[in-house]
Amino acid sequence: MMSATYDLVLRGGTIVDGSGGQSYVGDVAVKDGRIAAVGEFPGRGGAEIDVAGKLVTPGFVDVHTHYDGQITWESRLAPSSNHGVTTVVMGNCGVGFAPCRADQRHLAIKVMEGVEDVPEVVMAEGIHWTWETFPEYLDAIEQRHADVDFAAQIPHSPLRVYVMGERGAEMEPPTDAELAEMRRLTTEAIRAGAIGVSTSRQLAHRFRDGRSAPSVRTEVDEILALAEGLRDAGTGVFQIITNTAKSPADEFAIMRRLAETAGRPLSFTLASGGPGDGRQILMQGVEAARADGLSMRAQFFLRPVGMLFGLDLSYHPFAFNPSYRPIEALPLAEKVAALRDPARRAAILAETPDDPNPFLMSMIKRIDSLYVLNDPPNYQPTPEENLAARAGAAGISLRDMIYDALLENDGKSILYCPLGALGENPRRFFDHPDAVLGLGDGGAHYGMICDAAYPTYLLTRLGRDAPASEKIDLPQAIKALTRDPAETVGFLDRGLIQPGMKADLNVIDYDGLRLHAPSVARDLPAGGKRLTQKADGYVMTLVAGETTYRNGAHTGALPGRLIRGQQAAPN
Repeated sequence: MMSATYDLVLRGGTIVDGSGGQSYVGDVAVKDGRIAAVGEFPGRGGAEIDVAGKLVTPGFVDVHTHYDGQITWESRLAPSSNHGVTTVVMGNCGVGFAPCRADQRHLAIKVMEGVEDVPEVVMAEGIHWTWETFPEYLDAIEQRHADVDFAAQIPHSPLRVYVMGERGAEMEPPTDAELAEMRRLTTEAIRAGAIGVSTSRQLAHRFRDGRSAPSVRTEVDEILALAEGLRDAGTGVFQIITNTAKSPADEFAIMRRLAETAGRPLSFTLASGGPGDGRQILMQGVEAARADGLSMRAQFFLRPVGMLFGLDLSYHPFAFNPSYRPIEALPLAEKVAALRDPARRAAILAETPDDPNPFLMSMIKRIDSLYVLNDPPNYQPTPEENLAARAGAAGISLRDMIYDALLENDGKSILYCPLGALGENPRRFFDHPDAVLGLGDGGAHYGMICDAAYPTYLLTRLGRDAPASEKIDLPQAIKALTRDPAETVGFLDRGLIQPGMKADLNVIDYDGLRLHAPSVARDLPAGGKRLTQKADGYVMTLVAGETTYRNGAHTGALPGRLIRGQQAAPN
């Protein structure tokens, strides 16, 4: 009997190869963790799998996650890995856990708690600190094996505190020597394998007590020092979230200076505050920068970021009311019973919320923008489904309507608060060469946001199930999930189904693809809870040729590894 030519051959699938070209029926062969042949070719596989009628795509690449802590205590980077993602980039928004001295660990945890809604007790128990410098952090997580590949950026906030001590947390200006040290440490991190450096100027990024995260109010000369560190390293990318309270034109001017100084690619969160669509100003700036030879990309999302409220989640519209505070830590069933007490209900409804964090206060006051999120979840509800509209139709107060909605399903009801206008078709960003899909935020916002399921949302709501006038074509959608983000961070060895590429693959039952509603799991360290979201239709996911998921169930395989630095295209 002839020996196998390949380790695995997927036979007869509909190949959507990540290039944006039209799909075609063919075979995909894998050997030694790489794609060995595509289309029609001689030879057999040690394993042969008939995938006729199924899509075969590259594994998805998510460039905006926060698994910096999660990778240290568990091996599955869910919810991203539940949705065909095979590579994640963490260390975004200037937050993370390295560099960090022993006496600064509590501060790093507090920053992550406030900015990314990861409970303090989870990090305190889950993270076993074996590092101080960023290269030592990379050495530590290199020992971890996971269900996806993972890469890290050096974040500005811990870097600032590492160099400046308590003065860095108190927002004092750095000395010239401290700026030089931040520059040196950025270069050191990139040369050790960080894929870039990240910062945040977003005023919403705060400690839980309302203070700004260390990077937020820094002067331009400080973030330019980080860009100079990139230039010194000669590689890497710069990631930034801008200050949406400022003029988009002014913020873009700063980003352009960063890109010019670093001489390296820069990506930023495509968002703007104030009247009008400042995103148009930002995209015009990107286009002008490209014409001048600068590499700048805007990270966009498919729909408004989805803030989720519930009695079993981090926050809801009554979470900061005085009469709610005494019961907030009760088990859910006891909390529901207490809320059904008429006297407590009357007290809560009569009160106004109070909390030192202005961003959180602004979020829970968005009671005119609430919808019940059912299963399957509808992220583009009609105006009639708005709780304010329902309250008006029922002739009751909006606060009564919200109170009752929170108690539905034994208190497990989830209210959806889109942080932006509904109904916009994101096609213009798919068509733009300098826009990249991102902002899923996996590993963060455990009790507030669950947007990491966006690949499934794209393929269903904006793809298969969309009206023809709104549909994102399948080849374009797959390219946006694979090759485009891979190129953005310099991972040229993945995101395409071509010989020599890394064998990160999805086999998808496109007709059977279904996104489930978010639900709460209590599986974090110290019994912490988080939102998770499952999907049907992912027949197989492979990382480096090993099957990690089969019909949504983890196989136990952990081929995912740390990616150090940018990856060259195969010969």
